[in-house]
Amino acid sequence: MIKGEPKMVVLTKKTLRDIDVSGKRVIVRVDFNVPLDKDRNVVDDTRLKGAIPTVRYLLEQEAHPILMSHLGRPKGQVVESLRMAPVGKRFEELISYPMLTLKQCIGLQVKEAIEQNPDKIILIENLRFHPGERENLPDFAKMLAELGEVYVNDAFGTSHRAHASTVGITAYLPSVMGFLMEKELLTLGSLLEEPERPFVVVLGGNKVSDKLGVIDSFIEVADVVLTGGGMCFTLLESMGLETGNSIVEEDQIQPISATLKKARKKGVRIMVPSDLVVADRFDKNANHKVVAAENIPPDWMGLDIGPVTIEKYCSIIKEAKTVFWNGPMGVFEWPAFANGTKRIAECIAEAPGLTVVGGGDSDAAIKQYRLEDKIDFISTGGGAAMRLLEGKKLPAVEALDEK
Repeated sequence: MIKGEPKMVVLTKKTLRDIDVSGKRVIVRVDFNVPLDKDRNVVDDTRLKGAIPTVRYLLEQEAHPILMSHLGRPKGQVVESLRMAPVGKRFEELISYPMLTLKQCIGLQVKEAIEQNPDKIILIENLRFHPGERENLPDFAKMLAELGEVYVNDAFGTSHRAHASTVGITAYLPSVMGFLMEKELLTLGSLLEEPERPFVVVLGGNKVSDKLGVIDSFIEVADVVLTGGGMCFTLLESMGLETGNSIVEEDQIQPISATLKKARKKGVRIMVPSDLVVADRFDKNANHKVVAAENIPPDWMGLDIGPVTIEKYCSIIKEAKTVFWNGPMGVFEWPAFANGTKRIAECIAEAPGLTVVGGGDSDAAIKQYRLEDKIDFISTGGGAAMRLLEGKKLPAVEALDEK
């Protein structure tokens, strides 16, 4: 369901279209870091589906795709439960093409397997089984590069990390971005260029410290910023309101006060909840009630936005031509405190303009409420998306070849 094409932004880096890959061994850094259940079945295959356009293009060009990814946090050691085999199995089902998942990621056996199976997509073993991956060791990066002739980075979710498979490898091979990486940069970049107005930003999550840079960035382009989640209590505290036992980052009160002042000068509205669902303890079965934001009881804590706030926020979202959302409005994993996140997600899904969700918990909420098909773009990289939207450079993108 596409409501409008994102505005184009200037990309100075080469993409897959800018290079001849026909007949070549092409190493593709994908982001197959997906959740597995206790039986090691893939629970969410969104990231796998995101890689399909790039891999299919390579197959159409008669190239030989060699995929590589990390999975979980094995900390440089082999962890049997984090092997790539179940991920490879699921990707093979999705792409409907023969696939071979290897039990190593470098070395002679890997090279031989690649040479002996030119008619299969190759997925090498979990990169993070080697300490050289996270440490970006040149020797490890070079051994990865020796597996192919061209390097394609299609792992936007890891693009803020300077690892061997995202940065180090580019020193040894022609290096370009894949279609998913390109789409992420174009869509998210369009939000900072010329978004259609009104442009409404919805921010939640626990910490305002995680969002301060993004708020500062959006003040330059947004019309309204709607806040919820744990982060809103630091804003309320900075306004002189009593927040009870709610989560507050004391060291962020002064910085957020300066940001609010800057927003006022720019004519950008940063809105905080006018009512909240508060609880007498942090527990899914806690006693809870709705109170005005200025009436939070001393020993209670806010765990969701209230009904008046929901209606107010939804009325603003309904008029938006562009909406960006990152971070839940409350503890949506617990039914008693999920209504704010659910209703805001539904309102964004119904918005008439371009809707973009910034990955992470917001992505999880969208899927929980089965609204994926009603959102124009869901980013595959929470941390990378937020860094990009702060206006910071992404090491893995910077490392790619210039056009």
